[in-house]
Amino acid sequence: MSETTATGSPASAGNPAQDKMPGRDHTPVQEKSPKTAAGSRLSLGHSLGLVLALAALIALGVITGGDRFLSVANLMIILQQAAVIGVISIGVTFVITSGGIDLSVGSVMGLATIWATTLGTQAMAADIHWSIMFFTALAVGAAAGVINGVIIAYGKVVPFIATLAMLVAARGFAELISGRQTQIVRVQEFNDVFRGDFLGISVIVWMFLIVAAAGWFVLNRTTFGRRTIAVGGNAEAARLAGIKVNRHLVMVYTLAGLCAGIAAVMMISRTTSGSSTHGYLYELDAIAAVVIGGTLLAGGRGTIFGTVLGVLVFAVLTNVFVQNNLDSSVQAVVSGAIIVAAVLLQQRFSAHRTK
Repeated sequence: MSETTATGSPASAGNPAQDKMPGRDHTPVQEKSPKTAAGSRLSLGHSLGLVLALAALIALGVITGGDRFLSVANLMIILQQAAVIGVISIGVTFVITSGGIDLSVGSVMGLATIWATTLGTQAMAADIHWSIMFFTALAVGAAAGVINGVIIAYGKVVPFIATLAMLVAARGFAELISGRQTQIVRVQEFNDVFRGDFLGISVIVWMFLIVAAAGWFVLNRTTFGRRTIAVGGNAEAARLAGIKVNRHLVMVYTLAGLCAGIAAVMMISRTTSGSSTHGYLYELDAIAAVVIGGTLLAGGRGTIFGTVLGVLVFAVLTNVFVQNNLDSSVQAVVSGAIIVAAVLLQQRFSAHRTK
């Protein structure tokens, strides 16, 4: 995956000292440094390793499950399970790339499913248009992201603490609104749209693919993506290069919240309900997928392609365990071992990049 450095407009002109500062618009960037080239090779190598790991898991599924594992129905189940956590993971990729963390995305998703399925929201959707439920979920997710971003960027609260507070608050708010009751979707048009398929593939899988493609484009081909990488690599250097770091962080966390809102719509369509328990511990699954995908926990490097592979690895692993009626506790141990191995590999890659 390509790695870029954000640029910003110079604060003043004619100052030779400032003209030599890295990251200015007029600084030549056509040639890659040896470190950048090495980082690109390591990133490609990591992605290749994930592809091989995914292939090995699929082979294991075929050996243990045979035609049952390869059936279209089972493959679609894998993709549908990966889709919801995958969309959340795309947002988390941006947050971690910027040098932060978001522990609240699972709870925010649960809150969005509740708010979008309240009697009032469904009544409006039935009277006006089903899309009201869709946009309500997105608005709730984005609003939670804005709150996270403002507290972190302008309140100077550590991301871990700020998003942990949002995790608790969002889950509690969802329980208060719903009275801890599951809310059934009764707007048939909503179910018809999101529980359908296109070209034989579930709509929510298409949503995942679209979000992943959009995420890759934004991170690798836009100024926003370059600035996200720059802020995660060195926030002070990014500020000196002209990037409004605080504003950018708010936008990054808003993006993560928006992804949680999209995931909420997908979860509602899968379960035809809203529940305060939706998204429980999804934040940990998302962070795990992002980390094993190759995004650096320290920030400064992110890969959407790697995140998608990480999500698929865990989805296939879960399916293999389910297909063979294996203990979920063993699966948790295996997943933990995979995460530790991924972090150790990251440390090794980082050591190579600094040489």
